[in-house]
Amino acid sequence: MPVSPLQLGHDEERRLAATLFNHVWDLMEKPDRSAADDDEMLHGAHASRYHWGVAGEPVHWARGEWQCSRVYAVLGRFEPALHHAGRCLSLAVQHGLGPFDVGVAHEALARSYRMVGDAAKVAEHLALGRAEAAGIIDADDRAILDADLASLT
Repeated sequence: MPVSPLQLGHDEERRLAATLFNHVWDLMEKPDRSAADDDEMLHGAHASRYHWGVAGEPVHWARGEWQCSRVYAVLGRFEPALHHAGRCLSLAVQHGLGPFDVGVAHEALARSYRMVGDAAKVAEHLALGRAEAAGIIDADDRAILDADLASLT
């Protein structure tokens, strides 16, 4: 786990990570984002992931990587979207995070490959994401993943 040069307390670090994560999500959903909003969204996603790296658990690291991937996908930037989606999957598998986190990693990979028109990779990761979704017990989590996967078809 990295050590923050900011000398923040553990609770402050976690609160900052969560606040930034939610702010980035608000910016992603903003219908009339400006170029400055896009920059803020991108920097906020990385800042959130950094703070989760200091004060979070593997689930936070993986979801932070997922958010970075999603931001890059929203911005149409394939290579970093693919990179962070791959990190999300690696962390989810390495730490046994379960079907929701493995599933959203596959959703992020499918979303990344869709940007460059790789239909075979999109289909592969959609199928893997759907297989993971089938194993999610929590109905709300399953609905989130199902909706994200459906948005790619």
